[in-house]
Amino acid sequence: MNRKIQLGIWSALVTLVLISLPSIFHYAQQLVGKSVIDQENFSWQMERTYENLSATVLNPIDLEKASQEIPVTKEEIEEYRNLYGTLSEQLSNIQEQYAERIANAKAENNETLLLALVKERDTKLEDIQQNFESDEHVEDKILKQKARQLALYEEEKRNRRTNNLPISYDLVNIDTGERFKKGNIGAAAAYKKKFNEANGYLKAESFMDDVNNNGFSWYEGDAAVNISHDDFNSISNKPQFFEGTVIVPKEALASGGLYEESQAFTRGKYSMYAFWVVGILALVALLTVVRFRREWVLFSRFTPVYARLRIDFKAAILLLTVLVLGTYIQSEIYRSLNQFTYFTLGTAGNMIVSFLLFGVLFTALLAFQVVHLIEQLRQPGYAEQAWRESYTASFLQNVVGMFSNRTVGIQLFILLIGFFLAGVGFVGLFLGGFTFLIYVACVFFLGLPVLFLFASRGAYLNRILSATDAMAAGYYTEAIPVKGRSPLAKHAANLNNLREGVRVSINEQAKSERLKTELITNVSHDLRTPLTSIITYTDLLKDETLSAEERAKYVAILDQKSQRLKTLIEDLFEVSKMASGNLEITKQHVDLNQLMHQALAEHAEDFAESNLDVRITLPEVPIFVMVDGQKWWRVLDNLLINALKYSLPGTRVYVNLQKVGTQARITVKNIAKYEIGDNTDELFERFKRGDESRQTEGSGLGLAIAQSIVELHGGKMDVEVDGDLFKVTVEIAAG
Repeated sequence: MNRKIQLGIWSALVTLVLISLPSIFHYAQQLVGKSVIDQENFSWQMERTYENLSATVLNPIDLEKASQEIPVTKEEIEEYRNLYGTLSEQLSNIQEQYAERIANAKAENNETLLLALVKERDTKLEDIQQNFESDEHVEDKILKQKARQLALYEEEKRNRRTNNLPISYDLVNIDTGERFKKGNIGAAAAYKKKFNEANGYLKAESFMDDVNNNGFSWYEGDAAVNISHDDFNSISNKPQFFEGTVIVPKEALASGGLYEESQAFTRGKYSMYAFWVVGILALVALLTVVRFRREWVLFSRFTPVYARLRIDFKAAILLLTVLVLGTYIQSEIYRSLNQFTYFTLGTAGNMIVSFLLFGVLFTALLAFQVVHLIEQLRQPGYAEQAWRESYTASFLQNVVGMFSNRTVGIQLFILLIGFFLAGVGFVGLFLGGFTFLIYVACVFFLGLPVLFLFASRGAYLNRILSATDAMAAGYYTEAIPVKGRSPLAKHAANLNNLREGVRVSINEQAKSERLKTELITNVSHDLRTPLTSIITYTDLLKDETLSAEERAKYVAILDQKSQRLKTLIEDLFEVSKMASGNLEITKQHVDLNQLMHQALAEHAEDFAESNLDVRITLPEVPIFVMVDGQKWWRVLDNLLINALKYSLPGTRVYVNLQKVGTQARITVKNIAKYEIGDNTDELFERFKRGDESRQTEGSGLGLAIAQSIVELHGGKMDVEVDGDLFKVTVEIAAG
């Protein structure tokens, strides 16, 4: 037999078992050994019959008297009066209703119709006017309408008696002794109930429970007048209590409506018995003949498609299948008795269709999913891999990522909740009333501001993305506008910093390339100059005709140039050590004031010969610093030599030492001999000299060496240029 047919038969039997066996537990107590009299529906019908008997026979109201006693409250008068608006609005409305009709009557010269319309209009206008002038006028109208409404209710109550169960009764009012009797209570009874002190008396109300709880409404024209629960209480008689007997004769089960109901119940009961037997036989077949085989579902053409689904999606489909199948089975269990009781060809067709679609199909689908899921979970490592690849794991990772920036996460969460509540509010819009006002308020004060914020943030994000694209294309000139303090604004600021960093990096790279070229040129020039002199004078010394005086002169020049070359090389090595961090320093307490005195004394003659006026400002007390004395001497020496070489003759050089807070500050100012330019940072570069023509002595490493030593000691060295004024400032921690 085909696997699909076998699976279909098995699914049908399982569905039968799942519906029939639970229905035994649900209906057995209600059906086995029971009749229609024992059913809840019969009990409910009897209660309605008692209510109607009480309101129409045992304790009815005096309709004429009750119509005069119905209360009318001030609130009802005001509500009736203003039902169609204010006085002016109602008068204007009536005028507009009759204006066109009166104009047409005039145009047609129909005097009779014209007079009738005018009289009818004026009557309504006068009635409206009286409504706003007299409470008694309005009260009388409401009272008449309530009386009419009460009469309609009494008529409806009498009509309900035709739907009551056929009962016989003999009841006596325990207070007045008045007896009410109908039929023969001694006849054979299908149902019998005695009311007495032991079992409880029959309580007779003037109105049935439906109006006692909800009131009664009747519409006259466009105006709704309501007899409320309080109105019924005010005109209701005092409850009366009766003792006696009420029966439903057995003959009522042999004919009439109760007979038809009894026959339908019997038919449904025995149909349920047969259904239970079929369910038990289906269970036996499942345990013996039609046992489930995995092959029915393992080799389905849907298997490859199902295997590719992610595990949480499979779980969702499985849960949905269980819910649909469970809902169907529960529904069929509760509806089975009613379906068998009122069995028709139409209900049979519906039962078969729903059984095949929701029972057989979803049972087979459930079996397919469970078997495949078990087979996959048996594979080693499948569960871990399936979890890593699941939508749920990805979602959780995204949630964690979303809240890595807490501000963004909270804003997105609030936005999500806002849209969810907007959907809920949209549903409330159709409910009308107060919910509509709440929805409108939320739209104006919550929805629209959130929408505006969302639109502005979206536009701002697009501008940031456009600017980012421009940056990626190499355009760094225009900064992204930073608006507010939102995460987007912070991101824009970070991008601006990145843009500025890239721009500076590009400029620095270009500058570095230029300085590297200049460095090679300058080093080559400064090394070649003394080396050329050494080679030249060495060749000259080879001449044997030279006098002793000339030979001594040439040797002196060779010595001078050799020392010059040695100094250049030593300075270059020293700068390299400093740049690589390999220079060792030994810190100790040094009196910077004394060190400055020594350095100035060392170069006093040089300054005098250079025609420079040195103005010195030194403190009278020691200023101690933790430095390497030898290295720091080199700093002071280089600063003074720099001033000697590059100061304009005949000008002043200012040397200052002072303690500023916790810092010792050294300042050297002079008027430059050469034009320096604006870019003072390059003066710290190696082999960079103020004398671009390189006619003066020096390696161009003085300031670079001084700055490196200062930075190794944790200090700071700055150069300022204002026209020809050249100023060097060195700061180091004192203590």
